[in-house]
Amino acid sequence: MAASNSGGGGGPISAQAAAALGEGIKLVFGRWTALQMAVENQWGGRDSRVKADQFGESIHSWFCRSRGPHYFEDLVDMMYENISDSFNADFEDNSVEEVAEQLLIIHEECMQSNYSSIERLRNSHVQGNAVSQSRQIAADDDDSDSSDDDDDDASMVEDEAAAAPEEMVVDRPRPSKPVPDADGWTVVPPKHGGRSRGKN
Repeated sequence: MAASNSGGGGGPISAQAAAALGEGIKLVFGRWTALQMAVENQWGGRDSRVKADQFGESIHSWFCRSRGPHYFEDLVDMMYENISDSFNADFEDNSVEEVAEQLLIIHEECMQSNYSSIERLRNSHVQGNAVSQSRQIAADDDDSDSSDDDDDDASMVEDEAAAAPEEMVVDRPRPSKPVPDADGWTVVPPKHGGRSRGKN
């Protein structure tokens, strides 16, 4: 019987579930490497952080105000459109589909007052440095994309990330030259035959 305090039209989601869903969206977005790269590198201009927040709010509103069913394809289309409009980008690493699937699961669980996925995200959020590392690597890759020679490397990283989403780019050494990112950090790739090969 609790009405959603999102206002106008009140969808079939309780205020508690709506709040949890909002937190879940923020946690997922905070771990979404491609989106965080877009924000850090200001692909959407100086207000890229605000645009990312508005992106999350629009998804939250879509879940809370529209009375379902909520279709995967509709969410993916909306996300691609928002990324294109806000950041002048097209994420081609299948991350949009992965994030959309995760958000649909979280929404479904919130509707059933099950917050276990959000709890797991909250507890594992300390691994944010892995996202940070992958952002640095990807930012280096982005900076080097200005030369045509590195385009193959960029698509190889996307292919690797799509083939093994658990590993992402973080776990694989990058063969390209170190290039400082927008924050001045330089990621130095490990030497060939280093510790990463013999590690179990």
